[in-house]
Amino acid sequence: MKFFLFILTVVFSLKLSAQFDSGLVTVYKDPRLLLLVKKQAQINEETTRNNRRSMPGFRIQVINTIDRGNAIEAKSKLYSLYPELKAYLQYTSPYYRLKVGNFKTRQDAEDYQKGLARDFSNSVYIVRDIIEVKPEPEVAE
Repeated sequence: MKFFLFILTVVFSLKLSAQFDSGLVTVYKDPRLLLLVKKQAQINEETTRNNRRSMPGFRIQVINTIDRGNAIEAKSKLYSLYPELKAYLQYTSPYYRLKVGNFKTRQDAEDYQKGLARDFSNSVYIVRDIIEVKPEPEVAE
């Protein structure tokens, strides 16, 4: 009886290995899946198109340090003093740079720079950067 089970197991395993050695795989997919993926990609494109506006402009660099704690502390202070400005903390080894604002013109940045220079003892200066631009509201016709 054990011999019979052994032979049966060997024959069955050889038959299975022969199926897998052929290298052919049959995939059955529903064609509606491709339509759903395309539709979702279209929806994603339409909903995020207005949020991806950018252009050359100016930001104000508030701090440039190698100490992460100082950079985070400056960011917290900035949000408490200037909640209307968006802060960008960037790390380029070994420096942490805190930049603020999305200014289209240098004059707009200079107006904020004077106030920031009083509140932050480090050198605060204006830098050219790619800024985020809020999309213009679409007019319904």
